Order: sequence, then C-alpha cells, then structure tokens
Amino acid sequence: MRVLVTAASRHGSTAEIAAKLGEVLTAAGIHVDVHPPVEVTSVDPYDSVILGSGVYAGRWLASAREFVEREAKGLAVRPVWLFSSGPVGDPAKPAADPVDVDAIRTRTSALDHRVFTGKLDRQKLGFGERAIVLAVHAAEGDFRSWDDVAGWASGIAETLKSDQAPLAEHVG
Repeated sequence: MRVLVTAASRHGSTAEIAAKLGEVLTAAGIHVDVHPPVEVTSVDPYDSVILGSGVYAGRWLASAREFVEREAKGLAVRPVWLFSSGPVGDPAKPAADPVDVDAIRTRTSALDHRVFTGKLDRQKLGFGERAIVLAVHAAEGDFRSWDDVAGWASGIAETLKSDQAPLAEHVG
C-alpha cells in the first residue's frame, strides 16, 4: 500500500496538516509520500491519494486545482480523500465549503472531503491579504485541531488496511 499525501499551501499551515496526515498513516504501517502538488509528476505509483488545499477567498489554491486537472484520469481510478484548510476563529468562519470543492470531488470521485480549521499569522501575509483579513475581521491565531486531523487520518488508515473496498469501487 502506497499513499500520496499532497497539499497546496501558501504560507505553510496546510502543508503542516499534510505532514501530520502522513505521520499518522506511517505510524499505521502505510508507506506514505508527502509532496506539494507541483512536485508530483504522476499518481501512477500510488494506490490512493489524499489531496488538500488551503482556501483563500472561498477557493482552493491554483496548484491543487491544476493537479486535479492534470491527474484527473489517475485520480478517478483510485481512492481519493480531500481536505480543505482555512476557516479561522471560534466559531470558525467562513463556515461554508469552498465553492469549487463539489466540482473537485466529482472530478476525482473522492470518498470524503473534510474541512479543517486553519491558522492565520498576519505577519506572513502580503499587503493584499492583510487588507482582506482586516476587512472581514478574520481572527488571528492557530485554530487547527491536531486531534481532528489525526482522527481523520486514522480512519483513512483503517479503511485502507481493511478489505480494500474503496479500491474495488474505483477500478472498473
């Protein structure tokens, strides 16, 4: 079993979530490679894929969307899980799913999509991003729940190590 975890991350927060997913899957005895989408030339070597993106202005980052388009055929024939990172605050806002995730989920035949709360560090933002954050009164801080991330990854590991049913659903 070989799994690719790939996530588009503008400031590193979503990449840290991808790394945590990889750690949990590795601890479960699964071979995992963690790479940003721009470094992945093919999904062919992998039995399944976990794909994520930071969300900005309600959309996935371009490198994740481009990855889906580039690898659509390969993604459609293997188990795929999706995650988004971005809502901040308590309660987390925005509460809605990214506007493009339904199309991505359809294009990849993803088994699940999970939204994880994100991290906002104004010092890492560019001028335009700081202006948007100020305008929408976004809360600064690290709102990521590592227990939620680890729990989701554990569930994926259990699925992958069980009867392989998701593989059968995608091959055909």
